[in-house]
Parts: sequence; C-alpha cells; structure tokens
Amino acid sequence: MSKRRRSIEVPGLSHGAAPIPLAARVGNVIYSSAISGRDPGTGKLAPTGAAQVALAFAHMQAILQAGGATLENVVKLSITLADNNTREAVNGEWLKCFPDPHDRPARHITLHELGNGLAAQLEFVAVLGE
Repeated sequence: MSKRRRSIEVPGLSHGAAPIPLAARVGNVIYSSAISGRDPGTGKLAPTGAAQVALAFAHMQAILQAGGATLENVVKLSITLADNNTREAVNGEWLKCFPDPHDRPARHITLHELGNGLAAQLEFVAVLGE
C-alpha cells in the first residue's frame, strides 16, 4: 500500500455535517477520530451511558474492519468519559474485546464534560502487520 493517507468511512456512521473522516490510514497505521455511541439507524445517542459505550465499541470494530484491521491491531485506546460511573460499562466492553490479560492494548481514560448528551468517546491507534 502507498504511504498516502486515506480516509476511512463506514456507511451509517459519520460526524454529521462536519468534514471529518471516521479514521485515517497511512501505510499500516490507522488513527481514529472520536467515536461516539450514536445509533447508526437514527443518528441519535443511545439512551444510557452503558448503551453508548457498547455502541462506541461496536463502531470501533466496524471502523477497524473498514480500514483492513481487527481488534488485534489496536495498540492504544483512549476513552473520554463524562461520568466516572460509566467506567464499569467500559471495563465490560474492554474485557469482551480484549479478554487475554497478557495481550491488551494500552488504554487511557480521561474524565471530561462532553456535552450534547455524550457519555463516552473512544479514539484508537491500530498498526497492521508485524
């Protein structure tokens, strides 16, 4: 693959009217934009923090697939939470995606007001190939 940057999109997922791709791939590295827990069918946020987290993790997997990667390629996951009570939902999804304690990406959680009803946002870095 060329070293040229390419935007990664997934049908049904977007940043609305903002001209921002879901992720960008250069060579064998994928960087995501912020991934939220919006329902791809309605464009509305899931009603609870836990539901938003579950959707965000599902969206992350769809974005990875669209970029030619899988969860095994994720090397860093950054998560922003509006409320620390959502951390339990994050840990549940984290363990589903990365069950082996000896084979997990780095992870960082930040607490920050997100606004507009957002409970969580994910950002990842994935590296393909060895």
